[in-house]
Order: sequence, then C-alpha cells, then structure tokens
Amino acid sequence: MASRFAAGSAARVSPQKSSDQVEDTLIRWLLILPFIGLMIVPLYNVQEPYLFGFPFFYWYQLAWVPVTSLLTYLVFRSVRHDG
Repeated sequence: MASRFAAGSAARVSPQKSSDQVEDTLIRWLLILPFIGLMIVPLYNVQEPYLFGFPFFYWYQLAWVPVTSLLTYLVFRSVRHDG
C-alpha cells in the first residue's frame, strides 16, 4: 500500500497552471454576467422604455435568456475538454 502512494507522488503534476487552464478560467467568468445582470434589480426596476407593449422590467429579464444561452455555448466551445 505504501509503494502505491510513493509511485503516485512521483507522477504528480506541478502546481503551476498552464496557459490553457488560465484561459479556460478567464472564459468561464463570462458565465457570471447573467447572474450580475439579473441580481441587481434596481438597475432594471423601471417601466420605460416599452418594447412591443412590455415594460422594460419584463423584456430586460427576457432578453437575458438568449444572451445566457449564447454565453453558455461560447464558454462550452471555448473551454478545452480533456478526454
């Protein structure tokens, strides 16, 4: 049992992140944008301007649905998948 741990410790990867890992981490930060955009309610808690008869409060939230989908797709396609 002790030899298994000894062999595993020799094969450990260095703690430094590669440039791919750093890029993956940075691109994943795009996923926080919808969260921030929707959590700050005073930013969009108004009625005007109207779009197709909908107050800003509603169409702003609805607009985040395709934006969030697009951001999720971009992050998924940009992050490197091992395996």
